[in-house]
Amino acid sequence: QVQLVESGGGLVQAGGSLRISCAASGRDFSNYYMGWFRQAPGKERESVAAISWSGSRTYYSDSVKGRFTISRDNAKNTVYLQMNSLKPEDTAVYYCAAPSRAYTSVGVLEPKAYDYWGQGTQVTVSS
Repeated sequence: QVQLVESGGGLVQAGGSLRISCAASGRDFSNYYMGWFRQAPGKERESVAAISWSGSRTYYSDSVKGRFTISRDNAKNTVYLQMNSLKPEDTAVYYCAAPSRAYTSVGVLEPKAYDYWGQGTQVTVSS
């Protein structure tokens, strides 16, 4: 059974940093792209970042580009999201996502590209 478990969320002041992690189990995702999404109260889930299986290619939404960095450690089956210069509008539940296939016909920043989702970790940025 595939499980994605996010951790590292919390409360941080605006301008601060936080690193969240996603540990995968039940399947080896080292040959698959992975992604991060977020959902704020009253809003739809939106993409944040994605990373290729090797980590050589990364993708970001415009809202986080230059502030967030996605990375992975395939030996640990874990994906990370380093968040710097956090803003109150970054407040959301952050979800890790993984696909069931190595390739997708839609973009890796599209929710439809993913089949497995974690339970989410809350990130709150105070002003």
